[in-house]
Amino acid sequence: MATTSRIADIVGRQGDEILPEWMRYQLQGPAARRDLVRDDDLLEQSRRFLAVFKASLQKDGAGEVTGPAWAEMRELLSDLSRTRARQGFSPSETASFVFSLKQPLFDRLRRDVKDPNALGDELWTSSQLLDRLGLFTTEMHQKNREEVILRQQQDMMELSTPVVELWEGILALPLIGTLDSARTQVVMESLLTRIVETGAAIAILDITGVPTVDTLVAQHLLKTVAAARLMGAECIISGIRPQIAQTIVHLGVDLQGVITKATLADAFAIALDRSGLTVTNGTPAR
Repeated sequence: MATTSRIADIVGRQGDEILPEWMRYQLQGPAARRDLVRDDDLLEQSRRFLAVFKASLQKDGAGEVTGPAWAEMRELLSDLSRTRARQGFSPSETASFVFSLKQPLFDRLRRDVKDPNALGDELWTSSQLLDRLGLFTTEMHQKNREEVILRQQQDMMELSTPVVELWEGILALPLIGTLDSARTQVVMESLLTRIVETGAAIAILDITGVPTVDTLVAQHLLKTVAAARLMGAECIISGIRPQIAQTIVHLGVDLQGVITKATLADAFAIALDRSGLTVTNGTPAR
């Protein structure tokens, strides 16, 4: 990229004039989101950007935005992208923060640079520079959005695997939805943690809400059963519907040594019996 010394000079001398014009383009442009960010906050973000932009250009007139001279700018745009991703801005709306600076900057270049060839070079150079910064902003926005989505998925997995203490020494873990490797890890950790906390001797894995059971799901269940046994707790699998039973037999999955029941109520009855407890019908008090 060609030198951007003229741009640095313009931003340095005319930054106070560029700021309000840039604000006007941002507030009146198609990407304006005054419902998501206050004007005062946008003004402060813009003022901060121009200050860092000027400092970065003075350190590196070639505008190599991946270099050390632009580290502060990358950090600023990363923070901006993270904030706007959480506020609900789209990637293009976030990048427009940078791209909207082109117009006021180009206006000043046209006034200051009289030679047509030199003006063309300056416009091309500044456009490339702002494009690189805008694309960096888009990449950071996408990365932050993916991190937020991943974090939400992890939270949902944890919330979808509640371990319930049905009785003293008896736990139940109702499973709903697909049981993949990542969720199996969450299930196992949640169950083992509760076994340690409660000292439970029996844990019921209820798969009534699991739509299908294939070889992989069966292996995940067996791993959970094995881990619970290592912690001193016996597992009962409930929710074995006829079609699931047929599938398990067809797949040749070995569930010998694992107690299975059709319903959670049946499994709970077995757990009570194993614990030396019985449930009887009491006579209502008069």
